[in-house]
Amino acid sequence: MSIETEALVAPRLREPLEFQTILQEQPRDYEAIVEIHAVGICHAEVSCMEGKIPVHFPCILGHEGAGVIVKAGNLVESVKVGDHVVLSYSFCGSCKMCIGGSPAYCIHNTSLYFGGTRLDGSHSASSPDGKPIFSSFFGQSSFARAALVHESCLVKVEKDIPLELLAPLGCGIQTGAGAIINTLDVQKGDSVVIFGVGAVGMASIMGARIQQAAIIIAVDIVHGRLELARDLGATDIIQGPTNALVATVREICDGGGAAYAIDTTGRIEIIEQMLDCLQVKGTALSIGSPARESRVPVNVFSHIVHGRRYIGCNQGDSVAKKMIPYLVQQYKNGTLPIDKIVEKYDINDFQRAMDDMKSGKTIKPVLMWPG
Repeated sequence: MSIETEALVAPRLREPLEFQTILQEQPRDYEAIVEIHAVGICHAEVSCMEGKIPVHFPCILGHEGAGVIVKAGNLVESVKVGDHVVLSYSFCGSCKMCIGGSPAYCIHNTSLYFGGTRLDGSHSASSPDGKPIFSSFFGQSSFARAALVHESCLVKVEKDIPLELLAPLGCGIQTGAGAIINTLDVQKGDSVVIFGVGAVGMASIMGARIQQAAIIIAVDIVHGRLELARDLGATDIIQGPTNALVATVREICDGGGAAYAIDTTGRIEIIEQMLDCLQVKGTALSIGSPARESRVPVNVFSHIVHGRRYIGCNQGDSVAKKMIPYLVQQYKNGTLPIDKIVEKYDINDFQRAMDDMKSGKTIKPVLMWPG
């Protein structure tokens, strides 16, 4: 028998979310039902709703859920009923990337994130009249009161920390912090410049502070964000756009440029500037995603002569079951003050939450289900 629940559904392309009654399947062997208490809003949801990332409609989005296990499949071993969990990305667990310790690069990740079905093509959610609904978004579709989640997404967390603070760890925070800690392996004394200080950029700043980088430059167009970035660990701030941006970064870094640079905006012109900010043998990293067919012009001669690198990063190269507990401990130590970027919204205020995120008023909106 299916489980009836309520979800925020994107009914059609470029139309607002709306509450709908949906039916979730009973969990299979490696799945669980999670009562969602809190779910972060990420720019991926906005990109899907606007058509920048192709999905089918109607669809249930949400990939930063946190809640309580209410039912578990027969072969689920990592959690039990009553456990508090953070939901992260899903992966197959059996491909070369997964076996090799890089589940963020599972060869099926595009299908698991954006396919709208399980890997076998089956739908996990439907409308009351039986019509399939695009779901299993990142393996969770946590814009639902009760989410059907694959075990690979589940990370057990302590019960003494509010779930609204933990929910963003499942994607945005582990991505930004992981880019610094895992992908770039920034070390004490290094220099890093971060373009765009939304939730992912702020997490990168906190990660750079944890790693004791000597120079942490935050670049953004919103003054309030830059002031918060300074409070979270940025040593220098630049409010753009500015024609002198590259020169300013170089000056801050004693004329040679930054050892590392991260772009969270996905804007092609910003990525070009990011590459130009690098020192000799410097590394630039893209997290923010532009339209799928976007291309970045690269000065190949300069790239070769200066030995620079430009790489991509998914989920901060994080293994969620290791990274999330690490980030929780950093929060408890006071070195990852995520409470300074999270703003709670009642689930009924979802549109205000999304508008506040788009305008820059709120860094990380988290929707709260009642109860």
